Amino acid sequence: QVQLVESGGGSVLPGGSLTLSCKVSVPSLETITMGWFRQPPGKEREFVASISRTGRSKSIADSMKGRFTISRDAAKTTAYLHLNNLRPDDTAIYTCAAAQNLQYSAIPHFADQYRYWGQGTQVTVSS
Repeated sequence: QVQLVESGGGSVLPGGSLTLSCKVSVPSLETITMGWFRQPPGKEREFVASISRTGRSKSIADSMKGRFTISRDAAKTTAYLHLNNLRPDDTAIYTCAAAQNLQYSAIPHFADQYRYWGQGTQVTVSS
């Protein structure tokens, strides 16, 4: 079983920034594809970002391009989601997800392509 532990959520002002972390309980990220999803209050879960096993391929949801980025630190077996220029409608529970042994270049967008999920961390953007 792959376990994910998220951290970094909190409350920020509009225009602020936040970095979320997702620690993965594996010896190496080389077999792990990572993704981030979010669920605003009263709305359905949506794709945010993904990063391939190699870390070389990345995908960001169209509406979030230019504001959000995804990265990973292989030595720490941790993935990050960098949230910039935050708006009130970015308020949501952000959840990281992992898949194992996918294609090296895969950057999946759909929840059912990930087997392992974190508990989620709350991000609140308000004045």
